[in-house]
Amino acid sequence: MKIALAHDYLKEYGGAERVLMALHEIWPEAPIYTIFWKKNSPAGKAFAGAKIIQSWFGYLPFCDKLISPLRFLIPLIWKSFSFSEYDLVISSASWAITKGFAGGKTKEICYCHTPPRYLYGYETSKNWQKNFLIKFYATVVNFFMRQYDFRQAQKVTIFVANSREVQKRIAKFYRRESVVVNPPVEVKNQNPIRQLADKNQNYFLTGGRLERAKNFDLIIRVFNKLGWPLKVYGRGSQEKYLRQIAGKNIEFLGWISEEEKWRLLAGCKAFVCAATDEDFGITPVEVQAAGRPVIAFRGGGYLETVVEGKTGVFFDKLTVEDLISALRCYDNTYHHIIKPEDCCRQAKKFAKKEFKKKMLKLTRRINAGIT
Repeated sequence: MKIALAHDYLKEYGGAERVLMALHEIWPEAPIYTIFWKKNSPAGKAFAGAKIIQSWFGYLPFCDKLISPLRFLIPLIWKSFSFSEYDLVISSASWAITKGFAGGKTKEICYCHTPPRYLYGYETSKNWQKNFLIKFYATVVNFFMRQYDFRQAQKVTIFVANSREVQKRIAKFYRRESVVVNPPVEVKNQNPIRQLADKNQNYFLTGGRLERAKNFDLIIRVFNKLGWPLKVYGRGSQEKYLRQIAGKNIEFLGWISEEEKWRLLAGCKAFVCAATDEDFGITPVEVQAAGRPVIAFRGGGYLETVVEGKTGVFFDKLTVEDLISALRCYDNTYHHIIKPEDCCRQAKKFAKKEFKKKMLKLTRRINAGIT
């Protein structure tokens, strides 16, 4: 089969880009079509060896800043590509409605990280509703973008959801069935990780993209009140604000290497995450792969990756009181009960080899004409 990959854009390197990387590893000769490619960005550097085909929009100055306000151009951007020479397009879709490429002999597997959050009322990284003019503009544009998103979804041959949570959203917003294939997670050998780890394990850890929807401000306020040591890694639009409200017991590390990240994961008491309606959440799985537990908000993809009482602890409300209660419960009870080997065993269910196996099986279905 002649295969092409399609992805929103290449700038940050997060969960969606890890999925794309795994797809690229399966089909290294397949070109990657994208709206824009920032060569010196984390994602740009990661895919430097791949054949990248960016759209005309990618040649505009400040294209990465313009794509959000000019999102109404997305239909024209994707229409400028022709996929007619390919037997299969595998689209990696979330923000930029990267789907709907099937037609003629061309089939499409859409790996859906989530239907665009800004179109369907889910919290996003930017609070665009606080400005009246932006809110009015976005409301009008998003109305038409939702219609376009629905039409494109009907052209997809097979939908793949990254979690049962996203599978429900696909059924609700697109009225389409889907299969669940969880994102690939690097599952390290525990012993080398333990050797890298800090020995005292006296700190809690959180981090990733420091964006509003992840509720890092709640975590900061809680640790301010408790006075317990917390390390925060990563960068994002909320970083400056979070640093301003953080107490002296909270250390910001910025971007860190993969080796440093695994050392921190393996050395922490527990990892704390509080995102609203998390699509899947790769980091909690990585934490468990490092043999450490997760303290997570009871919602979204966390419910599919963390086993309560065995690999982590949940809290029910996004309040200071609820998170403090969960942290005290963990520190007093579960810190002595949860076993590293149970965490590692849970993480292995989401290993990259499982992802690749399932995606290859889907392409064989397409090749055999089974949709």
